[in-house]
Amino acid sequence: MLAVFGFATLVTFMVAVMRKWATAFVAIILAPVLFAIIAGFGPRLGDMVLSGLETVAPTAVLLLFAVLYFGIMMDAKLFDPVSNLILRISKGDPVKICVGTAVLALLVALDGDGTTSYMIICSAFLPIYKRLNINPLVIATIATMSLGLISGSTPWGGAATRAISVLGLDATEYFVSLIPSLLLTSLFIIAIAYVLGLRQRKRVDQAAVAELAEELRTRTAHASERPTWRTWVNAGLTVLLLVLLISGVAPLVVLFIGGFVIALLVNYPKLSTQGELIQRHAASAVPVVMLVLAAGVFTGILSDSGMIQAMADTLLSVVPPSLGALIPLFTAVIAIPLGFFMSNDAFFFGILPVLSESASQYGIHPNEIARAGVVGQISHMIGPTSAPLWVLLGLLKKELGEFQKFAILWVVAGCFAFIGFQLLTGSISLT
Repeated sequence: MLAVFGFATLVTFMVAVMRKWATAFVAIILAPVLFAIIAGFGPRLGDMVLSGLETVAPTAVLLLFAVLYFGIMMDAKLFDPVSNLILRISKGDPVKICVGTAVLALLVALDGDGTTSYMIICSAFLPIYKRLNINPLVIATIATMSLGLISGSTPWGGAATRAISVLGLDATEYFVSLIPSLLLTSLFIIAIAYVLGLRQRKRVDQAAVAELAEELRTRTAHASERPTWRTWVNAGLTVLLLVLLISGVAPLVVLFIGGFVIALLVNYPKLSTQGELIQRHAASAVPVVMLVLAAGVFTGILSDSGMIQAMADTLLSVVPPSLGALIPLFTAVIAIPLGFFMSNDAFFFGILPVLSESASQYGIHPNEIARAGVVGQISHMIGPTSAPLWVLLGLLKKELGEFQKFAILWVVAGCFAFIGFQLLTGSISLT
């Protein structure tokens, strides 16, 4: 019955969001609370909610200060040179712009932090998309797929780190065999960006493209203004922040709090302007934090009630003993829907060890289960428990249901391409 209540919770949430019967914030809280009460967990709801909130609290604080920090950077137009460079190369062609989005997104995703990746990509590309009337959901689709693939699979990314630690793996052995399939899937994402660009080319006014290209050439030819000292400080601070972030010198939340304070003092030394800045960007930061906390409620209830474990056991029960050698493939396939709905902690700490133990009975190495498990990270990045996704949607001013409807088929295609390339290169096997 727990599995039934769990699946009912997920279906109710998805239907409510996709049909716009409720906002994501309301649905993500109301659905698990409703079915937890029906399942008899009413007296324990308070503890479950607090457990979930404790899990996401550091992320919520991180997102708050990350939004404020990059808000300052966007106000300071730090990423304008990047946008101009892309325009010069693309000459306003939507196909080249979309491909450029994918290339940058794949590179930026190497730092492993979703919030930072989305902030940089949107800062560089969103003005271009708006100017040419390219659908901003293209950015969201490409960025989430890139982050899910690269950040979700590299040993320094949060998901793979969980898998490596819980299964007791050697990071090098896990990763080296995965590299060829990562490269091939990256090319597949770039191909998707090319197709999306071709579709967007049909809706772009070529006169606007020509006008923009001419404006850029004129602006470049007559540009004589040199960057101010604040621009150099902002650039240096951002690079330093990313280096410290990648090296793991301090927790991300500490780095962004410190970076925000420094950026605030450099760019807005007056107390009055500091207050105005915080109030202005609070409109973007507060809704994001609220949704992250709501996702914590969702995860806490489903995890502590046992619904997630019951759903996993139900899915495992459909594998007959004669097909035991297919457990890595089965893991990769079920990781797509489970990754979409679940938190990484729930999946990698709760479900992956069960799958790995089952696979070991058939002589399958845990490395294969770990590699198969990270396939779901591509779908996880568009799911309700992906905290950075709320930042991305806030920047694009789009609703979750609208984005998921646009991206779901491309994301599923990317997931199955990743599975296919893993099978092709031998990082997971069928024997």
